[in-house]
Amino acid sequence: MKKKNAALIDPYLDVLGGGERYALSIMKLLEQNGYNITLFWNTNISQQIQQKLDISFQSLQFRPKQTSSFFSRLRQFSEYDILLYISDGSYFISHAKHNFVYAMIPDRKLYASSLLNTFKLRNWKFITHSLFNKHHLMRWGINSKVLYPSIDDVFTKGQTIKKEHIILSVGRFFPHLHSKRQDIIIKTFKELKQKSEMIKKFDLYLAGGLKEEDKEYYSYILKLADGDPSIHFLPNIPYDELVQLYYRSMFYWHFAGYGVDENVHPECTEHFGIAPLEAMACGAIPFAYNAGGPRETISHQETGFLFSSVDELEKCMELVYTDENRRESMIKKGKDYINSQFSYDAFENNASKIFLNK
Repeated sequence: MKKKNAALIDPYLDVLGGGERYALSIMKLLEQNGYNITLFWNTNISQQIQQKLDISFQSLQFRPKQTSSFFSRLRQFSEYDILLYISDGSYFISHAKHNFVYAMIPDRKLYASSLLNTFKLRNWKFITHSLFNKHHLMRWGINSKVLYPSIDDVFTKGQTIKKEHIILSVGRFFPHLHSKRQDIIIKTFKELKQKSEMIKKFDLYLAGGLKEEDKEYYSYILKLADGDPSIHFLPNIPYDELVQLYYRSMFYWHFAGYGVDENVHPECTEHFGIAPLEAMACGAIPFAYNAGGPRETISHQETGFLFSSVDELEKCMELVYTDENRRESMIKKGKDYINSQFSYDAFENNASKIFLNK
């Protein structure tokens, strides 16, 4: 039987962050169901995908991002049974059999409802990864299906590593859009150390991807740390080392969206927040700013904590740190939640309904 073809167009493949893990997981599922997979990218980045995201393909083809003319693009896309596109705000006509836009960022500018875009998108469907995103897309007249990502099973194997006094925060080092706000995290940690004997027991670890264009921001947050030996920076940490750090950490901080009005600027909040869930899966209790995606995935005082101020954060940490039974109960509830809602089986079942009509 002739194999089918699927392709991904992702203008952010040089980042290889959470959105790329999500899109490439869909491509991996399609490959497992007999599809040839193509990425529209100018260089072969198979090795980087495997190293940074722990996703590998049996055979991955690469084609240049740009084609010479409108008609050649039409012919090119007509070769595919499924075309998945991560939107950067530009749209195009596709003659692929099934076309999907992955709405990764809830930014109104990316979904201009002009007559031309309406024409271009007449045979496209939208998917997104959170109810938060879906809500804002509906505000802008776009109907979408929600497909939650899966949590890699390396986070759910139940390793028994002794917890250390580590507060972990994971996310790309960058200052714009849905920045993980490492600057505020550092300031908060140093502030709390001045008045909390409990916080003095902890080290802060900041891990994540770092691109060349973000090194000015990285230099800025290094200066904020001011050589504090309890603050550790881990840019471009290898995947296996990051996994071990999750397991060693007692607490996890997530500050994306801090101080932002999410109704005015939803693009500046956390759109989903897979890192707090990875932490939860590893038994690190997450503390997330009360906005955006984490609000739908963290049950306050059950699987983690949501805070709106530094004082709230401090009180929540004191509450769970001084009560070991409560801490163990929250860890168990968090792991159960991850296993039931974010397993690969759940992702495979839901993605198959959308992409394979199963």
